[in-house]
Amino acid sequence: MESMPHILVVDDDRELRDLLARFLERHRFRVTAVRDGREARRAWTAGHYHLVVLDLMLPGEGGLDLARWMRTQSDVPIVMLTAMGEETDRIIGLELGADDYVPKPFNPRELLARIRAVLRRAGDPQERRAEPGSRSIRFSGWTLEPARRRLLNPEGVEVALTGGEFDLLTALVDRANRVLTRDMLLDLLRGRQAGPFDRAIDVAISRLRRKLEDDGRHAQLIKTVRGGGYVLAATVERT
Repeated sequence: MESMPHILVVDDDRELRDLLARFLERHRFRVTAVRDGREARRAWTAGHYHLVVLDLMLPGEGGLDLARWMRTQSDVPIVMLTAMGEETDRIIGLELGADDYVPKPFNPRELLARIRAVLRRAGDPQERRAEPGSRSIRFSGWTLEPARRRLLNPEGVEVALTGGEFDLLTALVDRANRVLTRDMLLDLLRGRQAGPFDRAIDVAISRLRRKLEDDGRHAQLIKTVRGGGYVLAATVERT
């Protein structure tokens, strides 16, 4: 049991919560299922989790507030559950650092596929720290270490990235000085089965720019191509 990925499910719908717990356990996950923010905080301090499935519509403390608090504690991946019409909440959730979202109602198998994809992208932070070094990628003073899935700023200090942010930066660096449309980035990051959601890419680019100190109206590193997409304007060296 200890070797199985541990998932925290936060949803106030008891029937759905129990269904997800049973379904995920059948697919070799450990599951802790809670109903609200209070129970989630208590469970969070009591265990180590590989991923959080978080409903945004919670009684008491809302899902967005809980996601904001979780992001101050850890970079554990978060998959949000949202109602179909909650596009604004989805955007805010992505801005807070959520790695994916699944609109309700959903097929449990779709959620399972999203969970597995996010876990593949993120890996376990403890395992990443234990991995040996490999080829590093340098651009504009920054260093990307794919094996350890980490980014170092020009002073050598690690900059925390979510799994989705790291994959987005990797896609841009691997195709430096090439224009990547939103559809191309969606394909590279999540696959077309995830469905189109152009604003999600814009939000992720904005977060990444801030972390690269490239934010503002005149970004120099990740440039916006009007009517096209985005391009990493930098010379890339692999060492």
